[in-house]
Amino acid sequence: MTEPGDSIWASLPVPAFIIDSADAIRDINPPAEQFLNASARTTRGQRVNERLSVDATLETAFARVRGGLSPIFIGAVDVAGGSAAAVTCDIRIAPFSGKSGHLLLMIEPCPAAARHGRSRSASSAARSAIGMAEMLAHEIRNPLAGITGAAQLLSMELESGDRELTDLIVGEARRIVSLLEKVDQFGKLAPPERRSVNLHDLLDRARRSAQVGIAAGMRIVEDYDPSLPLTYVDEDQILQVLANLLRNAAEASRGREGVIALRTYYDRSLRLRQRDGSGGALPLQVEIIDDGPGIPPEIEHDIFDPFVTGRANGAGLGLALASRIISEHGGWISVDSVPGRTAFRISLPVAPEET
Repeated sequence: MTEPGDSIWASLPVPAFIIDSADAIRDINPPAEQFLNASARTTRGQRVNERLSVDATLETAFARVRGGLSPIFIGAVDVAGGSAAAVTCDIRIAPFSGKSGHLLLMIEPCPAAARHGRSRSASSAARSAIGMAEMLAHEIRNPLAGITGAAQLLSMELESGDRELTDLIVGEARRIVSLLEKVDQFGKLAPPERRSVNLHDLLDRARRSAQVGIAAGMRIVEDYDPSLPLTYVDEDQILQVLANLLRNAAEASRGREGVIALRTYYDRSLRLRQRDGSGGALPLQVEIIDDGPGIPPEIEHDIFDPFVTGRANGAGLGLALASRIISEHGGWISVDSVPGRTAFRISLPVAPEET
């Protein structure tokens, strides 16, 4: 059933199903085979409700997706497959490109996480969203190039006053290409090349760049702990995170004279336990604080997930990439937000002593 994107389909880290117009299973990926304890061959052609027990009305959800041709999300429902006990999961259902009436269904186990203290490593939801985007990106690039080329050829034959529409087509196509490039950047992040770095040097570089760009005219207040030791990070990657957080802070206060605060301090009590059971101290703290309207409550819990954004024209990848970079460094990123104060906090390790 699946084609050129087979390798991406197989690499999706969560159970995924392709459902046909009669609500029958057309294909499942390896995690779905494990979830059902059955092979793709034996499940093909069976109705979904014969293989999945879901504490929700799937038929209604399927009808809504097919009717509106847009995805829906069902949060925190009990799902059971095969002989296993039910697990609380999120379900995402979306139209499957190129097949009328076909749907893509993904099951994502709900993370057991606290509201403000959860680890911001790439979650299964984040990985599946990026995986799905990469699968679609391959199919989008070629027709998009054709659309752009056709619009440019058409504009050569139009009067100058009629070129606004073709210019709009080319501009929007380029914006989509830019988004696809950001998806590629997220999916192909290189491992960090670490060295001992002064965090204040990185903050100063990010601040100077912001003040001649997006934060021009704003006041940036520095509250640094001068005794802070060096950290052990990839300089370019952490600079990218700091620049992104400063950009978000500036955009939150756009249209008025806002204030951004940069704060560093040492917190010896903060430790992070990794998934492999190891633990490490993360005493170096960096906070970037703005006085904007705050993060909308409905997205605050998911703000580090891909494609989640509070801005009308935002791609929703900047914070997801920041989260992944910090996670790759064994660090921690979190946010506390209320109207008038949003604080992003990064926690990083101290550089090892040189021998």
